[in-house]
Amino acid sequence: MVTLNINGIECRYGSTKILSNINLEVKPGCFIGILGPNGSGKTTLLKSISRVLKPHAGSILIDKEDIYTLKPKQVAQKMAVVPQYNNVGFNFSAMDVVLMGRNPHLGDFQMENTKDIDIAKKAMELTNTWNLANRPINELSGGEAQRVIIARAIAQEPKILLLDEPMSHLDIINQIELMDLVKNLCTKNNLAVLAVIHDLNMASRYCDTILLLKAGTIFALGPVEKVMTTENIQNVFGVDSIVHKNIVTNSPYIIPLSPKKPSEEKNCSIHIICGAGTGTPILKTFRDEGYNISAGVLNTADSDFETCTLLKILSVSDPPFSAITNKAHEANLAMIKNANIVILTAVPFGLGNIKNLEAAIDATKRGIPTYVIDENPLEERDFTHGKATSLMQQLKEHGAILVKNQTELLSILKK
Repeated sequence: MVTLNINGIECRYGSTKILSNINLEVKPGCFIGILGPNGSGKTTLLKSISRVLKPHAGSILIDKEDIYTLKPKQVAQKMAVVPQYNNVGFNFSAMDVVLMGRNPHLGDFQMENTKDIDIAKKAMELTNTWNLANRPINELSGGEAQRVIIARAIAQEPKILLLDEPMSHLDIINQIELMDLVKNLCTKNNLAVLAVIHDLNMASRYCDTILLLKAGTIFALGPVEKVMTTENIQNVFGVDSIVHKNIVTNSPYIIPLSPKKPSEEKNCSIHIICGAGTGTPILKTFRDEGYNISAGVLNTADSDFETCTLLKILSVSDPPFSAITNKAHEANLAMIKNANIVILTAVPFGLGNIKNLEAAIDATKRGIPTYVIDENPLEERDFTHGKATSLMQQLKEHGAILVKNQTELLSILKK
């Protein structure tokens, strides 16, 4: 059991302070993700822990021993590092590179034995690189070389593992396999892991603790659920986001939203009558274009309602499996009254949501420009025994404008 303690360290490059007052304890079996914008000091922190950059102040301890008083070999027996850039100077075979991880456990001039070779082979099998054993490292792809370097770190049999952007150069399947592997090593072998990760959702899924860095200081540190919040992400990254729990992984899932510049804000309110998922692409597109968006009436089990919730779009809703209530219908009409434009998507109509079509007619009677996206023939989505078709005819007679799709509609509105 090995514990890493970082006590009030301050790091500088020359006279430029990069990190200040960093305090952190990494216990066995703990997987800590280091997140933060570029220049926040993430890599500098790992360099300091791995003895590449000595802190200007503070201390770094492995089991109460200052790592800068230990010999490099003593530190390497307990801690392995996967750096951000892996440039191997000579064209060694992948197997030779992985065997380098055994050096801290060998005596002077001692050669690897059968045990060392078996450990290296197991590490390569864990990282799916055993098939590359005889290939020269400099002839491998970036992703293959990255996995070989990770295998080298595993062959070192460390108690603490430092990873600096370990998923760079890896495709999605290798990213997942790598993170699964590290998580298993962490939980089953009590490995303490400290990793710089840029992917917020990967960090949320695999880490149990998040360290958020901002301008060289700790902005937040704690369990994933408490740190990965909309407010923290905005404060650290300057990005609006929606955070909700992933029903599959049970971890926070972050949806970053496109930033809207003040010049993009449009003094125009659009009310979208939608449902059955027909509004989702339009809701996001028009929101990102800078329009003030509202929607309704939606049932709370509808994916369009979920989209409104995620994008923080004001909407009128009713419970699922019930017809639109008079109260919701009146609220919908009130939103329409305050809109500059109304859009009706190609939503299927049944007796439960026929009031939405009546609401669109009300918009035309008020003189509000109303656009109908006519992607699919109404006959194919009219489940009201013709009542919806009759109301649609009234809608056209009152001046509703038919468009083929949202692209055509957006083009019209921009003109």
